[in-house]
Amino acid sequence: MAKPYASELSRLEETFQWASTTDIERLKSAVKTAALSSLVAVGSGGSLTAAHALASLHQSYTGKVGLVQTPLEAVDSRLDTFVSHWLLSAGGSNVDINAAALSLIERECRQVAVMCGRDGSPITEICDRHPFVDLLLFPPPAGKDGFLATNSLLAFTALLARAYAAVFDPLTSWDEVVTTVAPLTLPLGSKVQAWRDRAAVLWTRPTTIVLFGPSTKVGAIDIESKFTEAALGVAQLADYRNFAHGRHHWLAKRGNDTGILAFITDDDKAIANRTLDLIPEDVPMARLEIEGRGPAALLGSLLAALHITGWAGAARGIDPGQPGVPDFGRKLYHLSLPGRGRVAAADARAKRISAAIERKTGETIRRLTERDTLPHWQKAHSAFIDQLEATTFRGVILDYDGTIVDTRDRFQPAGEEIAAELAKVVNSNAVLSIATGRGVSVRTDLRKILPESCWPRVVVGYYNGAMIGALSDDTVPDGIDEVCPELKDLAEALAVSDELSGSAKQTNRRYQITLEPRRFMAENRLWDVVHQIILRTGCKEAIVTRSSHSVDIVASGVSKTNVIDHVRESVADARILTIGDRGRWPGNDYDLLNAPMGLSVDEVSVDPVTCWNLAEPGQRGVAVTRMYLAALEPVDEGLRFRKGAFR
Repeated sequence: MAKPYASELSRLEETFQWASTTDIERLKSAVKTAALSSLVAVGSGGSLTAAHALASLHQSYTGKVGLVQTPLEAVDSRLDTFVSHWLLSAGGSNVDINAAALSLIERECRQVAVMCGRDGSPITEICDRHPFVDLLLFPPPAGKDGFLATNSLLAFTALLARAYAAVFDPLTSWDEVVTTVAPLTLPLGSKVQAWRDRAAVLWTRPTTIVLFGPSTKVGAIDIESKFTEAALGVAQLADYRNFAHGRHHWLAKRGNDTGILAFITDDDKAIANRTLDLIPEDVPMARLEIEGRGPAALLGSLLAALHITGWAGAARGIDPGQPGVPDFGRKLYHLSLPGRGRVAAADARAKRISAAIERKTGETIRRLTERDTLPHWQKAHSAFIDQLEATTFRGVILDYDGTIVDTRDRFQPAGEEIAAELAKVVNSNAVLSIATGRGVSVRTDLRKILPESCWPRVVVGYYNGAMIGALSDDTVPDGIDEVCPELKDLAEALAVSDELSGSAKQTNRRYQITLEPRRFMAENRLWDVVHQIILRTGCKEAIVTRSSHSVDIVASGVSKTNVIDHVRESVADARILTIGDRGRWPGNDYDLLNAPMGLSVDEVSVDPVTCWNLAEPGQRGVAVTRMYLAALEPVDEGLRFRKGAFR
């Protein structure tokens, strides 16, 4: 949809104010997850600029690699699945970003996040089918962009900058960024008008070289994007030092056709001035000073790019918001990425088997074939399913966080669909049990979703199996906060740790110490600090596991296997089905899923005999739990899996 470019610029102030005040709690949570690994930002067209902004923010705040890919690159990429992948799309409808989303989801990357500006779009519908995806919906107040990304681009970039700053630099006030950046949203503001006057010398030359420093790269990238998409002229990009490595030679041969636009901040003023002082005097030059550092400079350069696009268009008789789209351009836009199409039923079954084996081995089917180890894993997979289908289960034990409730919403009761499946188990001849690292809060939430008549028949193992009782029993857990003698010295040492005291919340129970980050803290860092303190205190009675949100330290003899033993005693040692999400050591479901019939909804162990994840590609967590439970059918002796459920 075409819009006059000036009308879009007139709403930048409104957009930035909205992005500075709207709720970003879910975005911050997704950023914390992304910070645990390197990140790939995927975008096309105007969203590619936002992807560059995200990658830059990720690198500068986390110290981990931030990579930018187009959808075509993302579909073809073979990066480690433990890398976070974020897809950015204002409208969520272009075929490329949707194909990339499906590809990354089916590869089950550790985090797939989609940032979109329109609900009900094709990409949000994809996310709805794959609930483990972090869907981050932010419809900007200005509505859909015209031909070029403007308000959506500013909104996404400001939201991401605000989220990263809030997570990693909470002492820096966003209000300071607003004070610096807000005046730049006004097309008739004094600062913007000063930029316009300086840039006016450039528009008699068809080529513009844009020079920039690290904090203004995003603005330079957007100029190249918009100048090309709206046919405003040729834009060449170089940072101040890369310009010195051969790119300056353009001026020696084509200086008469070229002008220079330089973004200058306080951080790069010295190198910028020394570079620009050496440029031949007959080359027109515009020095645009960008105030602030970090996110302020990034946003300032982006706003400069948006204004510059309008000035160049006015000077060259092109409205960047409605330049016209040729017929061949529309046809190009709607071409599909290679390799995507309908999947036949037989192929879907093969993909499901391949996905289970690849999760188990951490290798691709192609690599396993090359090593001639694929037949071994195919045999193990088939044997596990044969045993599943041949077994009548007298008990079903489930982990809670990440299995019955999504960890992102773990303080909310389980949804109606999963509650109905749990009730089905309770009403069969099988025992339902929950094995959780939590305490009273789980009892409270389970009572909200299960009828009171069911409570006496539900067994709950609290604090990783330290205390076990019926859901109807108000005395379990007992709520005693004084730790047992085996953990007493360790609890005191953790409490006085300089590193943990300000960064982690410590909760003591009789047989368990739980540590949860108060602010962002790398999962491995918390794990390493805890182990160092354990070694220093000489505590040999502690067992350490971790969940998706905490590190749990339990006394020797405390394990979720206690829950398995308890249920077995009540059903005369019959077969038990266990379901959890953290089956890879040292996950807190490792012991639970190491049982003969352990099913994972996410991470698996390397054991070929048990702890398989049999979900279809691209599913994880509660959706898989629901699928497993739905495949169970009541029989006289308990529950059995429906024939063919996993084939």
